[in-house]
Amino acid sequence: MYKIKTLVVAVFLIIPLIHYGQHTDEINSNRPGETMSAFGVGKSVFQVESGIYGIQENHSILNYDANGFGIDMTLRWGLFMEKLELIADFQYQYEQVSSPMSIINKSDFKQTVFGAKYLIYDPFKNYEKKVNVYSWKANRSFNWHQLIPAVSVFAGANLTFSDNPYYFSPDAAISPKVVVIAQNHLGDGSWVFVTNIIADYIGTDFPSYGYGITLTKGFNKNWSGFIENQGYMSDFYSDAIVRGGAAYLIHNDLQVDASISTSLKDTPSILYGGIGFSWRYDANYKEVRMKVDTGDSDKKAQRRAKKTKKG
Repeated sequence: MYKIKTLVVAVFLIIPLIHYGQHTDEINSNRPGETMSAFGVGKSVFQVESGIYGIQENHSILNYDANGFGIDMTLRWGLFMEKLELIADFQYQYEQVSSPMSIINKSDFKQTVFGAKYLIYDPFKNYEKKVNVYSWKANRSFNWHQLIPAVSVFAGANLTFSDNPYYFSPDAAISPKVVVIAQNHLGDGSWVFVTNIIADYIGTDFPSYGYGITLTKGFNKNWSGFIENQGYMSDFYSDAIVRGGAAYLIHNDLQVDASISTSLKDTPSILYGGIGFSWRYDANYKEVRMKVDTGDSDKKAQRRAKKTKKG
């Protein structure tokens, strides 16, 4: 389960001559959504994103009800470079399934995934929005550059242990998972749009393909909200989920969140809600800066400075 949202939008600070790395002043969390953001936490930064949830299911054809709860946790670690992030994702669920003929209790790890995410393209790198000092209208016009997304790829593996009631096979298995991620910062930067294209359980009898799209809005320094649509397509299980929620920034390294989700179908119908937190440890982070070529104006300024020095 991939936690997808920024609390207060992960905006990269772009100022003349300097461009910062992926680390942001405020924590950049994937919670409380399920999609994965394109940007990492930053080199040497460690982050925990966890929560609890309750779930209720009803199947109109098989005539059963299920009620339960779960705990999910995602560990994110920026390693070796700004663009690379290691990820471990766990979800443990307990539920009681009731039908006219039986009551069954089941519990196990519904998801155990290990992998890495790499930023392929960053549209903010070496980019500085030009200011037209002669035209207020030109400065307020739509910035087409924001339609260029940041692009990342996640590659990992599902670990499923034997006799897992949430898996389609009783045997233990290791299967690949791949996610292509695109992220856009829109408007004044307070809107973030994230798209995930997912291939899961690759090579098994029931491979799964899906998508996730999330729109996040930062309302102020502390509050943000999101809406999300997520779809799964496989011969074992298919569904579409809509989700919404909000997050609150307690301080730069800690946020809390809440969300509610429901399915668009009744085989089964699913309703669940949860609360959680995200915490970041970045004491070992060293600021990464890359010079930006600002063109002829800087070269002219350097020549003027040399002339002044000679004078």
